[in-house]
This record gives sequence, C-alpha cells and structure tokens, in this order.
Amino acid sequence: MDRSPTTNLPTSTGTRTPTGALSKRIHANADIANGADRAGSEPIDPAALSKALKYYEDARRTRDRTPGASPSRKRQRIYGDRFIPNREGQDLQASFNLLHDAASPATPSKVKKRAPHGELHFQRTEEANRTFSTVLRSELFDTTIPQATPPTLSPDPTLPPSTHSTTINDPSRARTPPVNGPSSSLPPASITPSTPHKNLFTYMSPRHHRNASGQPTPSRTPQSRHGINLNPRSDLYSLSPVRFDSQRLLLSPRKNVRNVSKVPFKVLDAPDLADDFYLNLVDWGSSNILGVGLGSCVYMWNSASGRVTKLCDLQDDIVTSVSWIQRGSHVSIGTNKGLVQIWDAERCRRLRTMTGHTARVGALAWNDHILTSGSRDRLIYHRDVRQPDQFLRKLVGHKQEVCGLRWNTEDGQLASGGNDNKLMVWDKLSETPLWKFSDHTAAVKAIAWSPHQHSLLASGGGTADRRIKFWNTATGSCIQEIDTGSQVCNLAWSKNSNEIVSTHGYSQNQIVVWKYPSMTQVASLTGHTYRVLYLAMSPDGQTVVTGAGDETLRFWKCFNKRERDGVGGDGAGSRMEQWGVIR
Repeated sequence: MDRSPTTNLPTSTGTRTPTGALSKRIHANADIANGADRAGSEPIDPAALSKALKYYEDARRTRDRTPGASPSRKRQRIYGDRFIPNREGQDLQASFNLLHDAASPATPSKVKKRAPHGELHFQRTEEANRTFSTVLRSELFDTTIPQATPPTLSPDPTLPPSTHSTTINDPSRARTPPVNGPSSSLPPASITPSTPHKNLFTYMSPRHHRNASGQPTPSRTPQSRHGINLNPRSDLYSLSPVRFDSQRLLLSPRKNVRNVSKVPFKVLDAPDLADDFYLNLVDWGSSNILGVGLGSCVYMWNSASGRVTKLCDLQDDIVTSVSWIQRGSHVSIGTNKGLVQIWDAERCRRLRTMTGHTARVGALAWNDHILTSGSRDRLIYHRDVRQPDQFLRKLVGHKQEVCGLRWNTEDGQLASGGNDNKLMVWDKLSETPLWKFSDHTAAVKAIAWSPHQHSLLASGGGTADRRIKFWNTATGSCIQEIDTGSQVCNLAWSKNSNEIVSTHGYSQNQIVVWKYPSMTQVASLTGHTYRVLYLAMSPDGQTVVTGAGDETLRFWKCFNKRERDGVGGDGAGSRMEQWGVIR
C-alpha cells in the first residue's frame, strides 16, 4: 500500500531526547495522519498536527526536568566540592611567588646573596636585632612573659666546650635558640611565649598597678598616698621613654667585633706556581724569609727588606715541596725525582742530597734535627741530618701518595695524611701508627697541631669530604667536626689566639678564620681566582700568605700582635737583608 510522504520536522539543538525516540514519535504521528488519510482520503488537519506538536513539546519539557536525563552529545558540566587542578605546563614559582627559606619573596631568576655569619657587618646587624627584640619584649610584656636569652655568635667562655655546636652554621637555615641547662632561671617550657591572661593588655588604676621596679605607676604628681618615692632609679624620675632595665641593657658594654681587612696588603707575582693539590711549595721560616718553589727554582722573599733572591735552579728536575727548619737558616727541598736536598739559605749553598724515595716528594716536616719526608711511593722516611745514613726509619702505612706531614714538637707526635683518605698519628720514631683514622672521605692534606692545647689535632678533607675534624690524640677520639662546604686545602693555627685559618678550593676559593672551639667565622677572605692550595704564617703570627694556581701570593693581616712577641725581628733575618738579586 502506498504511503504519502511525511514532512521531516527539525529538531532543537538543545534537546535531550535521543534521535531514535524522536523519529519514532514522528512516524507515529505520521501513521495517525495517514490512517485518517486512508480512512477518509482527506488532507491532514492543521489543528490536529499543531496539537500533536504541542503535545510533543510539553512532553519534552517535562522530560528535561527529570533527574535521570538522557545523555546528549554536549559535555555535561559537573559541579562538586572537589577540584583537581591541572598544573601541567605551569611555572609554579612564577605564578604563585613561592617563598625562599628566609620567608622573603624574591624573583626566581635573581636570588639575593646573603652575607655569611662571619662578616663584620652581619655580626653587628644580628647583635642590633637581638638587642631591639629584647628591649621591645621587655617594654611590651614586662615580666609577664619570660625572656629567652637569644643565641650569640660567640659562645659564653664560662660554658664547657661540649655545649657549643660542632657543626658549621648554614646561611640558609634559621638558628634555634640553645636549650639552657638546669642552672637556667627559666623553666623548660618558658622558651615559647604564651599569653598569661585572657586579655593581652589590661588597664588598671595607677594606685594599684606597680611596675617592674616595684614602684607605683606615675600619677599626676610624684607624691602619692604612700608618700614620696625616694628611689632615684624609679621610673617616676626617669627622662627616658624606656624602663630602667631596658636602659641598663642598652648602656651595657658591647664586645667589640674584630675587624679583619678583606683586602690583602701585598700581592706578589709567582710565575709557574703549580696548581697541584698534593704539593707544598710555600713555607715561611723563623728567619722571616718566605721560600717559594716555582718550577725548577726556589726563590726567597725577605719580608723585612722586600728583596727577592734565587736560592737554586734544579735544571733537570722540578721542585715539589719546600720546608724551613724550626730555628736557623736551613731549608729542605723535595724534588719530582724523589730526592731531598738541604740548603744553607744564608750562603745559598747546597749542603746535602738524600735519596730513598722512588717518586716525587710532596711533603716535608722538621722536628729539630729530624727531617721527615713523604712521597708518592706511599712511604715516609725519618732522616737524621747529623748522620751520614740516608734515612733512620721507614714508615709503611698509607696505600696512596702521602700529601700531608706535620710534627708536634712538644708531644713528639707525627701526623700524616694521604690520598687514601687516611689520617695517621705516629708516636716519636715508632714504625707502627699510634692511631689510624678513616673518617675522612677524601684526600687529607690539611693538617695542623694546636699550639694552645696538648694533643689537639685538626685535619681537613678534599672535595668529596669538605670537613674539618678535631682529634684528641691522647684518647684517639674525634672531638668535633664542621662541614665547610668546599675543599679544605690547608690549615694553620694562630700563634697569638685560639683561632684557626683554613684555605679552600671550589667554589669560592676563600680563606676563612675560625674561632675555636665555637667554630664561628671571624672573617672570610676572597680574592684568589683559583683554589688556595698553599698557606704559610709569619713568625710573629700576625700575617698569613696564601698561594694559588692564579700564580699570585697574597698577604693578609689576620691576627693581632702578641704583647710579649719578639719573634721575627732581628737575628738571622738581619743577616740576609743584603740580598740584592731581584727577579
């Protein structure tokens, strides 16, 4: 049976009715119309058609309001209490302005460099900030909130050394106030301030409120119902805006911070100064003469006259170490071929050549008439320069090159450091080490004995270690250690104060003066562009000279003069002032 063609009705784009259901309704309406058409063979009634369409629209609106709506091609927008952001491809630090450890916003590309704790201006600023905080707390809260004593950069000399920190202060960390011992007047829980009352500030009648000094708060006249106040320290008669306790704090004497010049007072050129961590090419003798090994030559600089003379030229060999005898004008020279030569610096004459080593001699140390040499062949020889024998003792202990040697002339102990990360202590001329320390994780070249305390030894590790360790060689224990953050190349104790100097390599190539035992920085000196591999101290203990691969020698005045100091004046140095050969 033939059917009349039906008209396709457009659908709304926003409808939620499926296409299949819509087509069924359209065909149903068409069938109704066709049925009527077949029955009466009449045209479609417009009223019936509009009624059917209206019915369809009403049904669609009702269906849209039902919760279980049918899915459509348009993505539904879901609202909820959880939002998971998409952080892919975003710069969080630039978008949200993340804070640094110091809690101060900064541009990510440019970080403000903070001065280390040892700088003079930083110490003064910290001291001023602590004083201001203490006075402010005292003025605001009086005695109702306990006052925690702020930490100081220098330790209290009355406290035992064990109470001080044994690690270096990291500039990026905030310092925590030390916990006081049982002798403290504060209870253990009083470090954190707490509000003593419900209200932070309370206002009472001047008659009943008494201040910290026990006197009534001033009224209109100094005379109250209790009579005239005869205490001259009372706040009644004070012309200062702060209390008497705060005045006493502000007027108390301050410890002067020692100012160390950040600029060397003399710079000398040192051509061909080797940039080799394992060599020791600079030494300052008791005659106030500085010896420097440059290539195959050894030069001497007279600090009194400023004159330079060439001591020797080895021609077919290279100088690898230089060391002066404690008293006198004799200097020992180690060579790349394993020879040890002794020269008379006053007459510029070689006295003796000693053999024994099969590789370069990078370390030399004197103990009166005993000359000790360490070599890349891993051996240590004790030599008595008064005897014709080449060596007196042979020490076997290190597995790699010996790069550090220091005698403790008072206790008769020898400290040796090697590229095997070992530090050994030998008692007198014994062939067996007294102590063998393996705590360092890099080569141990920096070694120094304290002139102020018996059996106190300091050692420093290389790039992979970066630590300075202090040892008690009487008990064989490590007293304390400190992470310096860079390669430790040399150590030297001050002769005039209980301080120690260290020189460093990458990344700042700095010279640092430390206060022992607190290990707070007194000064940090920079200027070398290469790692500071060489260090020597003047006989009077005031000046240190440093050498680096940048082929310069820099002189720094780090310490004050000792009152009874008579070292380094006249004597053997005056006999060498006539040198006239200038390089």
